[in-house]
Amino acid sequence: MSTVPATMPAVAYRRSLPVDHPESLVDVELPVPEPGPRDLLVRVEAIAVNPVDHKVRQNVDPGGEAKVLGWDAAGTVVAVGSEVRLFAVGDEVFYAGALDRPGANSRFHAVDERLVGRKPASLSFTEAAALPLTSLTAWEGLFERLGVRDAGTESTGTLLITAAAGGVGAVTAQLARALTGLTVIGTASRPETAEFARRMGVEHVVDHHRPLVPQLAEAAPQGVDYVFSTNGTDRRLGEFAEVLNPFGRIVAIDDVDEMPLGALKAKSISFHWEFMFTRSMFGTSDRQAQHRILTRIARLADAGALVSTATRDLGPVSAASLRRAHRLQESGGTIGKTTLTGF
Repeated sequence: MSTVPATMPAVAYRRSLPVDHPESLVDVELPVPEPGPRDLLVRVEAIAVNPVDHKVRQNVDPGGEAKVLGWDAAGTVVAVGSEVRLFAVGDEVFYAGALDRPGANSRFHAVDERLVGRKPASLSFTEAAALPLTSLTAWEGLFERLGVRDAGTESTGTLLITAAAGGVGAVTAQLARALTGLTVIGTASRPETAEFARRMGVEHVVDHHRPLVPQLAEAAPQGVDYVFSTNGTDRRLGEFAEVLNPFGRIVAIDDVDEMPLGALKAKSISFHWEFMFTRSMFGTSDRQAQHRILTRIARLADAGALVSTATRDLGPVSAASLRRAHRLQESGGTIGKTTLTGF
């Protein structure tokens, strides 16, 4: 690590504060981390911001310690741990990382190689940084939780994606279009979000600010077979139960404590949670699946079957630019992904 400096610029927070507070996120100088046996040390070139960033900032008070957020990154490997076998120094990579380790809002970042993929050659670091967390969530939710047939085979039926212009919804729509035979319906409420969802692969758009049942009766007269719910699952569960066919499946990614799941019993509808940090958080024996998923995502991107969902770049990483990014996320009105490039 002789070419790597001892310290690095980073953005952290020390207390849970409203995003408009000048100390909600602060510029800091931290030691460059030492990579563990299976770790890569990555020089971060670009990051993206997700809802998990502001949720952690708002709800996990570090008690004065500098806690670094950020779970979407692309960069170049500058050092490797003693047991690394998937990557080498100089490789360009992209990844989401692990929630229980420091995030990637720093110039250098240590990450387990089993959670990392090679960056799509056709994408810039900025474009690639927008993809890992949402791609992993979409892939695991669609193919592992909902049980849609393995990628590359034909699947029939109808998939409903809520908030289809969001980061996860946009990737889910692209994967369904590229790798399945599903009819894709997405929810959106503004002309610009509806247009973006259609570009991502949604065939029919319904308005989530209006009752879903009558709209879906027209868009999917044969009923819905799968629901990928990105928000408001507890509020919409009754509607899902009504429009889903018998033995239908729901996967949800939002944060809900209580739901009337009894509404699903009559049709034997199954309900699944998707949390892409489960594998890293619990050290599951199959966590290298995320390396394989990101490898497949990169191949799809390089083949032109999947496009980056990066829609807005806020320039170099700093506390001021990240406060702006968090403010945009908290507004709930973003389209695609917000990125930051360079330090």
